Order: sequence, then C-alpha cells, then structure tokens
Amino acid sequence: MEKQYNPAAVEDKIYAKWQSENTFAAQENTSRETYSIVIPPPNVTGILHMGHALNNTIQDILTRYKRMDGFEALWLPGTDHAGIATQNVVERKLAQRGESRHSLGRERFLEEVWRWKDEYHTTITTQLKRLGSSCDWDKERFTMDEGLSQAVRKVFVDLYREGLVYRGKYIVNWCPRCHTALADDEVEHHTKASHLWHFCYPLSDGTGHVEVATTRPETMLGDTAVAVNPKDSRYGHLIGKTLRLPIVDREIPIVGDNFVSSEFGTGCVKVTPAHDPNDYQMGQTHNLEYIVILDETGCVTGPVPEKYKGVDRFDARKMVLADLEDLGLMGSIVDHDHSVGHCYRCDTIIEPYYSDQWFVKMKPLAQDALKAAQDGSLTFYPKRWKKTYVNWMEDIRDWCISRQIWWGHRIPVWYCQECGEIIVEMEDPTQCSACSSHNITQDEDVLDTWFSSWLWPFSTMGWPNDTALLQSFFPTDTLVTAPEILFFWVARMVMSSLHFTGKLPFSHVVLHGTVRDKSGKKMSKSLGNSIDPLEIIEKYGTDALRFSLITITAQGADVYLGKDTFDLGRNFANKLWNASRFLLGNLSEPLQFSELPEPTQQKEEDRWILHRYATTVEAVRHALETFRFNEACHLLYDFIWRDYCDWYVEAKKSSFYAPQNEEERRNAYNVASYVLAGALKLLHPVMPFITEEIWMHMRKKITHTAIMNGDTLMLEEYPQIEKNLYQEELGDKFDLLKEMIAALRTIRSENNVPPAKKGSALIIASSPELAEWFSALSYLFTDLANLSDITIDTTASEPDFAGQEVVKGQRLYLHLAGLIDKSVEMDRLQKEISRLEKVLGGLEKKLSNEAFLAKAPGAVVAKEQEKRAGVADTLEKLRTSFEKMK
Repeated sequence: MEKQYNPAAVEDKIYAKWQSENTFAAQENTSRETYSIVIPPPNVTGILHMGHALNNTIQDILTRYKRMDGFEALWLPGTDHAGIATQNVVERKLAQRGESRHSLGRERFLEEVWRWKDEYHTTITTQLKRLGSSCDWDKERFTMDEGLSQAVRKVFVDLYREGLVYRGKYIVNWCPRCHTALADDEVEHHTKASHLWHFCYPLSDGTGHVEVATTRPETMLGDTAVAVNPKDSRYGHLIGKTLRLPIVDREIPIVGDNFVSSEFGTGCVKVTPAHDPNDYQMGQTHNLEYIVILDETGCVTGPVPEKYKGVDRFDARKMVLADLEDLGLMGSIVDHDHSVGHCYRCDTIIEPYYSDQWFVKMKPLAQDALKAAQDGSLTFYPKRWKKTYVNWMEDIRDWCISRQIWWGHRIPVWYCQECGEIIVEMEDPTQCSACSSHNITQDEDVLDTWFSSWLWPFSTMGWPNDTALLQSFFPTDTLVTAPEILFFWVARMVMSSLHFTGKLPFSHVVLHGTVRDKSGKKMSKSLGNSIDPLEIIEKYGTDALRFSLITITAQGADVYLGKDTFDLGRNFANKLWNASRFLLGNLSEPLQFSELPEPTQQKEEDRWILHRYATTVEAVRHALETFRFNEACHLLYDFIWRDYCDWYVEAKKSSFYAPQNEEERRNAYNVASYVLAGALKLLHPVMPFITEEIWMHMRKKITHTAIMNGDTLMLEEYPQIEKNLYQEELGDKFDLLKEMIAALRTIRSENNVPPAKKGSALIIASSPELAEWFSALSYLFTDLANLSDITIDTTASEPDFAGQEVVKGQRLYLHLAGLIDKSVEMDRLQKEISRLEKVLGGLEKKLSNEAFLAKAPGAVVAKEQEKRAGVADTLEKLRTSFEKMK
C-alpha cells in the first residue's frame, strides 16, 4: 500500500472496475427479495451541487447496504427534461446569435433543444458517477423517452375520459418572463415592503364617492365592480348603486359580498375578476364581466385609453397614480408589507392571468393518497412531514397542467376548425371524429414538467406494459428527496400511482434538509456562497465528501457547510488507511484463516474488540434501517478510529512485532483481520472507494473465509448481528481499563514527563477481583501508558513523590522520581498556582458584582460560572500535587 492514501489514483480506476464487471446491475425475475429506489431525476442541463451530493449519497448508502444485505437492489437513474428551465437555457443561447424560437419556428426550435439535450445530458450523470453512485446505468431513463411519453399520453387520455382532466377559463399564475402558466406550488411567495394606495371612485348619481385601497393600482383599469361587506353599516345602503370608474369612465356596480373584510383598508374592495383569484370568485358569484387589461408580457392591453396600451405593468402603475392625482381622487398612501408571488424558475413577480388552461381535478385523486398517510401505509422521516402532507392533501386545489412553451410533452388534444369538436386519443388523429373534417389543429401548449415526473416510479419500469422490470421492482421501497418538492412531486406520485396501478409507489419517504453555509444562508450561485462538490472531490476525495456530509446531517435537519467541513472525512480516511497499512505492511507472507480463534486462545483485548464490533454491527444496522445515517457514521467513526485504531491495534503491536510464539502472532492477525474486514463492510456504503481499495490490498495478504469471500467488497455480505460475541461485562471492565490508561497518560502530561522516559506505576484497586484482572492485563498498562513496570494491589501504601488520579474507585500513581526534576517542577507548579489564583480571584469578583449579574444574559453568566468551576478544580489539583512534592 502507498504511504498515503491518494483518492485521485483510486476512484476512477475502481468505478471503471465496478462498471466493467456489471456490479450495479439488478436482475429481473430474481429469486432474491428485491429493493428499489428511483432517483429524483435531475434536470437534463443541470450540474452537480451540494444538494445533489447529499441526496444521492443517501440513496447510494441505502442501495449499497441493501445489495450487500442480500437484496436484489435496483437504483434506477434518469433525468428530467425540465421544460421551462431547459427552454430558457436554449432561448438564451439563440439570443446570443440573434435568433429566437419564433424566428426558427416550433419544429426547428425543438431540434435545437434536442441537440442541446444530447450534448449536455451526460454532464450530470458523469458527475453522479464521480460521486460513486451505484446506479444501474443500463436502465437510465429520460422523461421524454418514447416509453415515458406513451405513459404520459395514456394518463392524460384516461383522466380526460374519466372527467378528471378538463379545459376552462380560469385565473392562473402567469410568469411574464417565461410566458407560461405556473401551478400554485410553483409560485414562491416573498414578503415585500410596499404601499396600500387609497383613492376614490365617484358615485354615478353624483352624490358622493367611495374610497378603495389596493396594493396594485394599475389593475383598476380592469375593475368591473366595487365590493363591500353587506354587514358593514357604513356601506350597506350603497349596495346596488353604480360608480363611474375613473380614467376608463366605465360604469360599474357596488356589490355586497361576505368575503370582504370590513377591517382591511377602507372596507371597500375594487374587483378585477380577470386579474385576481379572489376577485375571480366574486366575479363568478355576481356574474361580473371579465376584462383582461394585461397581456402575456405584463403590458397593458384591452379596452383602456390609448396612452396606456403596450406600457409595462409597473410603469402603468405610476401613470395611473399620476392620473388619479390630477383628477383629485388620490387619498392616503400607507406603508404595507405583503406577500408577493414569484416564479420559482426566474424569480419574476407573477401576474394572475385569465386564460384558457388545462386542469386536473385533484380532490378525487387525493382521497386514497391522504388515507395512505393517515393509516401509516406511507411513512415519513422525519415524522413531522406527515402533518404537512396531510394538511396539503385536505386543502388540495385543481392542478393547472398546461404550459405555454414548446419544449415538453405536447398536449394530445386536437380541435376541429369546422364543428368545434375536441379530440383526445392515444394516436394522432387525421380527421375529426365527429364531422370527418381534416381541418383539425393540435393544442399549442405542452404539459407541465411534473405531469411526466409524477409517473416516474412506474413509467420508468415500462408501465403501462406489464414488464418484467415492473413485476420485479415496483412498488419501490424508499424515496429520498427534499421537502420543497413534497407537493410538486412526492404527493403527486402517490396520487398517480394509486390511481393507475392501485399501489403506493414507495412506502418510506426520507426528506433531508437544505444545504446552507456556516451563517445559515441557503447555498446558491447567485449568493456566491455555494461549494462545488467536484472541487471538494478533487481536493479531499469522494469518500471524504460523502462521509463528512452524512456525519453532520441529522435526520431531516438542515446542513451547515464550510470548506473545512471536509477535513473530518479526509482525516478519517487517512486514519483507516494508516491502520490498514500498518496491519498489512507487517506481513511478509500471506495468511489464511477459516474461523476465529477459540475463546480460550483469545486475549482480553481480542474478546473486547469482538464485543465492540458485534455491538457496532447491531447499532449501525438499526441506524440504517431507521434512516439515521449520521448516527451510523458516528458509530463507525467511534469504533474504527477510537476502539480499533487507537486502542486495539496499539494493544496488539507487541503480538505483531515480538510475539512469544507463532500462535500468538497468528491469533492476533486472525482477530485483527476479522474485525478490519467487518469494519470495511460496515463502512463501504458510506465510503465505497477507500474501503474497496483496502479490501483489494487485504485480499493479497490475508484470506479469512469466515468473513471474506470475494474479490469485490461491494458484493460481499453485509455483517450480520453476532450475539455470541457479546460480552457486556467485559465491555464495561475494558472501558474502565481505557479510562485508567488515559489517566496515567494525563499524569505524564500534567507533570511534563518527557515522552522518551518510561515510568513506574502503582494501582490500588478497589477489589481483589479487579486487581486480579488488572494484573492479567498489566502488559496493556505498560505498552499503552509507556511504563517500565506496574504494581497492582489493594492494600499498598501511597507513594511520596508521585502524580495521582482516581478513576471510579481505582487509585493510580505514577512515580515521578527519576522522571522529572522535583525542584524545577515545584517552581513551575508554584507559578501556575499563582497565575490561576489571580484568574479565580477575577472571576469571583465578576460573579459577585450585582450589576453584572443583573445586566448580563443568563448564558453569559452560566459560562462564567462554568469557567470559575473549571479553574477552581484545576487549582485544587495543582495544590494537591504541590503539597505532595514538599
């Protein structure tokens, strides 16, 4: 093995080996129990970011774990065509060369997008491979594959025939930049500081006016009523009268509607049914006219004064306010913060827009999906997301599925230009089904991108055909995703799957947190605080990235990253490499083992490490099964670094280097290799590359058929729980021994004993039984505490010149004579005592100051009290040591 672990020299080589040996492939019609995950499909033009790294590392951990645990495991990869995002990218590219989609026409534009897709779609998948993702790449899918497109068409046609897809004029969320409708869930709301403008509408009979208040003055050009609450005594007498709409000079009625809040603004609400969803409902109730005064670009249109036509909506706002001022109709302007909807793709302020759109009726589809969460068939991790899911399902609205773009699944609807028939079929029609006319045209819109991805778990496996893949791996088991698409995607997948297959698409939904920087801000390129995973991989290695990310990510909690975060994983990888290299590097010839040594041939440290290994196996398995991945990493870190490397390997050095006999040497390697092989297996799902590389080196030096069977670690059996290795009492006693050795090391450190000098120690044990046990393990004390000899007794006298510690009733002494110069050490202690006395005095004064105690936050006071206690404890120890030296 190389002296230092070099990820760059290992990772590409190992991944290529896995792929060449087809180790990621899942076999259909298998006799094994199956386990499957479908990847949340990243955008076809996307690049790997830390959110991807976290999400896909979790999926890979689960897939590798289940594969090793005997399951036929499928992780099905793929990408999403990302309609709006991809079209925007290509349109920007066209604009750079002075072209647009309209100048090219639909057919040529789509050719451009397909070329873009073919050129860039492998970017994200190549990066996922660098992350170590063990996807079955032969089964990779794309949301506009021929098979998936057929599934989309069937779903649309079937829902249309069931009356669950319909077309109608409604208020939708419109992005003036992307020129398309957005579903409610695709609108991100941000609170903005704005104003509430008050202005007057004169009564038609000239008897007065009413004052309205609005955050969007420009929409008054399309008002068709003013509404008041019929219970409002101020305005009840005005219901039924009419007003003259300023600027436009159109007569509009005053209507009474219980929706109006008497407390908001003036209690009079302008009603613009074509440009506000609440006003739309009032328009339906009162049979009002719907006047569209903004076009798809957000510019003024319709029956308005000529000077307004073609003016941007926000410029029109200024013009309306100026004209109302000139007319003497402006009232007060009040500062007002309110929630404003933005396009989730481009952050443009959305505009409520009245237009023809296609919708899915969601309430009938939501019933079974809601029940699945309520009865526990569908479980969420963390559990708190169940409530969010249920609340959304209970208040679900119809889904606007039409998008006014060209890239995507074109809506399979044709309109007869002769008789008006609407034709919805699985195959493209050539003539009208009602009048046989050939003058038919297809709907120009495409389906919302989510309309294809809500079928992802089963369409990717060949549905609606009853394929072997579908029979073997559907329903899937676990979905790993982010909470922000719980409604966009997760809930819709549950609804579509239950409706079209009669099965839940998955039984477990694991929702991980958001990746943020150390200050708590969400990572994004626009903020300049993002960290490129590929940059981290180049510097630290893939395993370091994966281990660090997962270790600091508690279930469902947000992740706070800095570039120094990844030191954790790199240092752990180096520790594992060095311990493995030490173990294997001392072998001049290969060793073979078929089973562990008999317990009578094992030393106490052997039985202890086997006990710790067995308990770690059970704990890690439980953590993985309950999706507590960071807990699994902490368990592995503690076991491998602290127990195996720092204690066990150190304890066995004499058996490796200078054994009393060959049997002792072989037994040491037997147990050490057994535990190392098991540790590599446990760690492999999280750190696949370094564990595979060490495994290959290990296979050249050691064969342990009790736990090692193949040349490829990723296909080895995941460690099973071995209760026969449990020795709880020994575990407790060994923990005591470790504390005692640590205490002896502390005595050396506190008394400045040079590392090269070995000491002599005395242990006065609390019982004869422990004294006997300590005596049997005296070699561990001498080896690990750097001692020349040790005396263990229950009645020995306390030595004169010695450092001492008490550990759970065991009194430990390190003879200092010959190790340090007594006078020099006493002088040092005296100076340190004097310094700490001054520090303690200052703390006492501060904590007795009533003004400080009254003004300082509780946490600050507590910290100072904790500091005082620590200084007092240290001072007491130093004084005791000084007195003993006199």
